[in-house]
Amino acid sequence: MDILGIVPARGGSKGIPRKNIVDLGGRPLLAWTSEVALLSSLKRIVLSTDDPEIAEIGRSLGLEVPFLRPTELAADCARSIDVVTHTLDAIDAQPDAVMLLQPTSPFRTLEDIEGAVQLLDQPSIQSVISVAPVGGHHPARMKRIENGWLRDPSFSEDIEGQPRQTLAPLYIKNGAVYLARLAMLRQGTFQGQHCKAWCMPPERSVNIDSPMDLLVARALAQGMEKK
Repeated sequence: MDILGIVPARGGSKGIPRKNIVDLGGRPLLAWTSEVALLSSLKRIVLSTDDPEIAEIGRSLGLEVPFLRPTELAADCARSIDVVTHTLDAIDAQPDAVMLLQPTSPFRTLEDIEGAVQLLDQPSIQSVISVAPVGGHHPARMKRIENGWLRDPSFSEDIEGQPRQTLAPLYIKNGAVYLARLAMLRQGTFQGQHCKAWCMPPERSVNIDSPMDLLVARALAQGMEKK
């Protein structure tokens, strides 16, 4: 299967300045994703960035950088699906499918990439998205606050303080892998009606969005180095 890998790495970031090339374990964050992607079965790995410095770092890591992304697609409100379709049009590519690999998920492994690819190999499957178990942050434990008072939402747990093990298992998208057939992407969606889940453990599901996330990632990276 001809699968195009796209690594989106814009230059702007309010929470963590220059987030996509911030240091993690002695390497730019972008390197963690590029190294695994280049070992995979993906046919091409293209970096989509608006930033010349990130483009140069991407090239040094072995990524293709055939263009600089337009400014309007590098704003905070830019959608990932639009970045993907722009890349497809910019390089005039017609792959069977596209895998979006966000640098902010540095701990995905080769197993995660290839596992998702194997799931998509079934003709009836339109897409594969990686998820992680919600664990102690189960939605059934959520509350609303109305004028300072705690209120239960309609999906609240049946019994106050219900043990985690008795709650129906739920999962959250972890941002590590989005894989979809070209036809689905052209319809403006990664998921579609027939989407398989690739489940990943919490330690590989860190998504760096805030300074706290970066601290956690650095601690994990340090632990990996010691091992």
